[in-house]
Amino acid sequence: MPRPAERPWGLYIEVGRPEQMGRHVLPDADEFAVREAAASATVPYTWLKVPMEPERVGHWLPEGWVVDKGESGHLMATDLRPTVPRAPEGYTASVEARDGVAYVQVRDTAGELAAKGQMALLGRATVIDGVTTEQAHRRRGLGAFVMRTLTDHAVSEGATLGVLGATDEGRALYETLDWKVYAPLAACIYRPQSS
Repeated sequence: MPRPAERPWGLYIEVGRPEQMGRHVLPDADEFAVREAAASATVPYTWLKVPMEPERVGHWLPEGWVVDKGESGHLMATDLRPTVPRAPEGYTASVEARDGVAYVQVRDTAGELAAKGQMALLGRATVIDGVTTEQAHRRRGLGAFVMRTLTDHAVSEGATLGVLGATDEGRALYETLDWKVYAPLAACIYRPQSS
C-alpha cells in the first residue's frame, strides 16, 4: 500500500481491496472529525477506524455508514523488548522488508503458509497488522511466534513502542505477550444502498 495521506482529521490509507478500498484513521477523534472523515467518502467499502466506543461513533455517522461490531475491538500498545523467538517444531519463518514494511511468513514442512503478520516502522514506534493463523494450524503457538518475530525485527530497527488494533480474539493472545488495552477501537464501513 502507498504511504498514508494526511487529512485534517488524521490519515487516509489506500488499501485497494474489494472488501476495503481505503481506510481513514482518526487518532484524536471527536464528533466533527468523524463527520468530516465520513462525509469525504465517495467509494463504497471505505473504512473508518476510531479509538472510541463503537456505539458513540455510530451516532455521528451519516447515512450509508455502519459500525462493524465484528471488526471493532481494542487499541493496544506495549514497550518493546527482544524476545528471541523460536519457531514451533515443523515450521520455518521468513522475514522480508520492503518499502518500510516487514512481512513475516511461517510455513509448514510442505511449504504451505501457516501464519503471517506485518509491521510498519514510524520513528520509534511500530504498528503491527494482519497477524493471522490458518485454521488448520491454530493452537500451536504460531500467532505468538509471529508477534515475537515482528517485535524482534522492530527492536533491531530501533523501535521502542508497539501499537496495534485487536479483535476480541486477538486481544486474548496479545495480553499473554504483555500488550495492554488503551482504548476501544470502532471500525465503521461505508456501504451505501445501491439504487
